[in-house]
Amino acid sequence: MSAAKVELGRYLFYDKRMSENGRESCASCHRQKMAFTDGKPRAEGTTGESHARSSMSLANVAYNASLTWANPTLDSLEEQALVPIRGTDPVELGLSGHEDRFLADVSRDPVYHKLFPNAFPETNTPYTMNDVVKAIAAFERMLISVNSPYDRYKYRNQPDAISDSAKRGELLFFSGERTGCFQCHGNWNFDNALRYEGGPSVKGVFLNTGLYNLRGELSYPSPNTGLHQFTGRKEDVGKFRAPTLRNIAVTAPYMHDGSIDTLSEVIDHYAAGGRTIFSGVYAGKGHDNPNKASNVAGFKLTESEKSDLVAFLESLTDTEFLNNPQFSDPWK
Repeated sequence: MSAAKVELGRYLFYDKRMSENGRESCASCHRQKMAFTDGKPRAEGTTGESHARSSMSLANVAYNASLTWANPTLDSLEEQALVPIRGTDPVELGLSGHEDRFLADVSRDPVYHKLFPNAFPETNTPYTMNDVVKAIAAFERMLISVNSPYDRYKYRNQPDAISDSAKRGELLFFSGERTGCFQCHGNWNFDNALRYEGGPSVKGVFLNTGLYNLRGELSYPSPNTGLHQFTGRKEDVGKFRAPTLRNIAVTAPYMHDGSIDTLSEVIDHYAAGGRTIFSGVYAGKGHDNPNKASNVAGFKLTESEKSDLVAFLESLTDTEFLNNPQFSDPWK
């Protein structure tokens, strides 16, 4: 990590030449004002191909024990960056086979004539895909979000930073007797598995929350079978990573496939102990999914309490992070 490497990564993150047709960059699916998500139910590649899952937030991504919705082996930001760059199933940036063209474009751009040598002073051939993904990963490691109103209330002795409603919602969120939300979102990043330098080895945690319960061999619609897609084990069907709840108010729609539109509806899903879909190809009672996590048992809230819980979740929005010029598009 170095400031020069981070700055190079910022330029590359927003460089649309990294896509095969010059239409999209990493930032196309990870927009700063949406906490580096894209506001779509499912991501869309540069060729218009729809993806199976939604774009995950990059807030505090450096601390994630796993980096995707369901892949338990992908835990390196450098390796992860190559997935959208070179992946073909589905096509994201579609650069596979076009790397030489991209690197030639980069090497001719005066902007990069200074950025690359500064970032990689130890090499005589800095224009390589290996250095590209190293720089992008360095930029992503700087995407730290820890200045929400709740942070100021909880950790910086600012009692008026959040509303009374949000304070009541906090109590509900961390109550084992009422909601149990903290059981999957209980650490400072509001997810369920953190890693950090010098800390213990941590593996990603994947859970089935009863979002679907289809009839037949697989209870979740293919190809979105979660951890099962990588392990092949039937007991892993429907298990996905619990994402961070930081900035959750600006990252709708929700769930791995964007199938829930609002925070209020997300709370309804968990209050029911699993979603019931009454008709259509996805009809089924998620509450009865055999793989559902035992802590997704359901709970009861009044409408006023649900509003309080939403207010607490909204207090996790870090507007400084969403508008920090150090994370913005340098090409504008």
